Amino acid sequence: MSVKRGLILRATAFKIRNLDSPEERSKYTITVVGCGRMGLPTACLFADAGFNVICLDLNQQIVNQINSGISPFLEPGLEKLIKKNIKDGRLVATSDVKQAIPKSDIIVIVVNTPINEKKRPDYSNLESACRDIGLNLRSETLIILESTVGPGVTEGLVKETLELTSGLKAGRDFGLAYSPIRATAGRVLHDIVNYPRILAAIDEQSLAAARAVLKTIIKGDIVEVSNIKTAEATKLFENIYRDVNLALANEFAKFCEKAGIDYIEAQAAANTQPYCHLLKPGIISGHIPKDPYLLIYEAEMLGVKLQLPIIARRVNDETVKRAFWLIKDAFRAMEKTLKRSKIAVLGISYKPNVKEIKGSLIIDLIKLLQSKGINVRVFDPFYSFEELRSMDLPAEKNLTKTLEGSDCLVIAVGHDRFKRLSLKKIGILMRKPSAIVDLAHVVDPYRAERGGFIYRGFGRGVWSK
Repeated sequence: MSVKRGLILRATAFKIRNLDSPEERSKYTITVVGCGRMGLPTACLFADAGFNVICLDLNQQIVNQINSGISPFLEPGLEKLIKKNIKDGRLVATSDVKQAIPKSDIIVIVVNTPINEKKRPDYSNLESACRDIGLNLRSETLIILESTVGPGVTEGLVKETLELTSGLKAGRDFGLAYSPIRATAGRVLHDIVNYPRILAAIDEQSLAAARAVLKTIIKGDIVEVSNIKTAEATKLFENIYRDVNLALANEFAKFCEKAGIDYIEAQAAANTQPYCHLLKPGIISGHIPKDPYLLIYEAEMLGVKLQLPIIARRVNDETVKRAFWLIKDAFRAMEKTLKRSKIAVLGISYKPNVKEIKGSLIIDLIKLLQSKGINVRVFDPFYSFEELRSMDLPAEKNLTKTLEGSDCLVIAVGHDRFKRLSLKKIGILMRKPSAIVDLAHVVDPYRAERGGFIYRGFGRGVWSK
């Protein structure tokens, strides 16, 4: 079967013959729409597999950085892949939809799907991307949606927008599949390549084509499910499972703080039972707080009230207030007032060892502290002083300056660097009496108290002062 024939018509053949080498893959062009933390690594992996890849993003700064061989964000191994594939001529970035889409044999959509202020899904970015694609779509193209969406969105909003704007018919004129990315910041390349991947499509030809394309970059299993709604739900179920378990950990932690129990010790002991997998408590940031609402909304449209995910979100949304309560309690123990005090906050990222504040609730905590008249100073080793100040965060130029004269140290994110902090040096810099509020389980409470600090921490109810 000729390489020049349509993608949908040749799906079964190219799975066997036409994608088994970089030379054959070089005959195909893939456009990745949305080059953020998941989209750009996906694009680079396809380029490294031998495809001609176009990174399509409306952010011109991101486009310029990619074309200059620079990663717009910190992700292990990514910049090396960008430089290599730019140099080899397999990777290019553009913001011009009309330049990218008509050239494409395969289109991979990885745009953000946030929620609005009312906790409702906001698919405007996705709808806009599909409209732009549809207006420039040619027949015999395969489209794979990889964004996290509610059940029904791919065959509803996405398919309908593509068909309406293109005049083409999914399954007849172009292929359509859904395969959500399973990856976490800091290890995206590893996760995309090695994790099993869920896949569904509107028909067998789209399924075969998408499977063949994905297997060029994925070593893990391709887990095919019977329909797209199931695939969409699977991704949300995974994340809500984690959210509910984090809520359980936060509830146990709340109890431990009052009962004089160290949750971290109890967690470790409980997890020796093979079927117990308790998580660590804390402020939940990133995409996890958003995803439950995508399912909750779809459930409400069907007249179903998902009580447990709703309760779990309520519990986890309260963690910023709980962190503030721990800080207030530490000041009570020090017999100091919060107003006009100085608090050093270490870490702003949404998770440890990652340079990303998108979805970080630590920013909410900082704003809450500032609203109480507290002099807050922020330090994060992944951000320069200038970067922090550009985000309107009250930063100091180094860790020493951040700690000097502070009444309270709040360890907000468990970066590896913070695990090596010298309590002795910290104690010298801070104003006595001083407190450590550990939201990331970095400091041993007994060591902190032996070092002369007032200690508070999520779930670590063994403090004595």
